[in-house]
Amino acid sequence: MTTMLTWQAEDGHGLEGTRMLPGTGGFRALGRLVRVEPSGGFTASYRLVVGEDGTLERLSVTSATAERERHLTINRTDDGVWLLDTGTGTGGTRDDCAGAADVDLAFSPMFNTLPIRRLGLHREAGEQTLPVVFVSLPELEVRVVEQTYRTLSVLDEGTGRAEVGFRWGDFAADLVVDGDGVVESYPGLARRLEPAVG
Repeated sequence: MTTMLTWQAEDGHGLEGTRMLPGTGGFRALGRLVRVEPSGGFTASYRLVVGEDGTLERLSVTSATAERERHLTINRTDDGVWLLDTGTGTGGTRDDCAGAADVDLAFSPMFNTLPIRRLGLHREAGEQTLPVVFVSLPELEVRVVEQTYRTLSVLDEGTGRAEVGFRWGDFAADLVVDGDGVVESYPGLARRLEPAVG
């Protein structure tokens, strides 16, 4: 079922809204982030396609500040090669990105959903340290980082929630996810808003 998801930044200076269209194993998502910063902030929009096996197939991101607009398209081929195109007309670059299967977009809890769903960490206990393609905002710079996800509690049928620990360098957070592995709460970053009561 197609759903609309909205997260509010914990510091009150950002929002993310996403239209998520789930498939059998994969999903598509169309989202937008708005961030207010002392320097003026930015907006960013993305289109995300995740394959039936849970790995990224395609990501398109456009970010805009008062000064400029940037574009990035990432395609991941079946043999694990990443094709990155910044839309400058100079052609794209090819990279194996250390074997990464997931991408993480700055400020977005939506993207933490990718490895959690792919590995089923909300349904079955596990721990994985992964190479992840990280995309910064608003710069759209790409680099490979190492992140760890660990099941803290599997899906509770009563609450419809699970908890997954997330670690990246010195940073750690305990993420609360729903029955589909989609992040509800990311302490220090954002919390998903509940629909208004009619």
